[in-house]
Amino acid sequence: MGDRPINDMDERDLRILMAIANLGTGNVEQLHDETDIPTSTIHYRIENLKERGVIRNDLLDIDIQKAGLKLTLISEVIAEYGELTEGDVGEKLSNIEGVNKVYFTLGDVDFILIAHLTNRDMVHRLVNDYESIPEVSRVSSKFVIMRIKDEPNPFNDYSLETLL
Repeated sequence: MGDRPINDMDERDLRILMAIANLGTGNVEQLHDETDIPTSTIHYRIENLKERGVIRNDLLDIDIQKAGLKLTLISEVIAEYGELTEGDVGEKLSNIEGVNKVYFTLGDVDFILIAHLTNRDMVHRLVNDYESIPEVSRVSSKFVIMRIKDEPNPFNDYSLETLL
């Protein structure tokens, strides 16, 4: 069905998504209690949102710190592409074990990388892996000292009115 922008979703779709984000579950009964939308409608809407690719899976969120990934490393990478494209270099970076997110950016930095790691030895290995890519000319990495906000679901950052 392809990607549809958020403004193609109606109020019920958005209320369901916001309830899923708020409750951390796709349980139809709990979503009904939260939204007052009939359970059959919720079930139908969730299936439709899955078909459209809006809901990607049935996984529950994992607390990565409690799971042992206590260090977050944010790395800025400057690259020289030569024959390759930014997508090729980004793909090489994304294939490094431990890299969770890769963003191609505009400005002085080409890529922002996020990695969640268990210890400092992993940091050393990770930075060496970045620098082993021939197109990478410079890496600057920073440790996150304290998480102030780490909302896994952006719907929790908006009111329903803003999104409608």
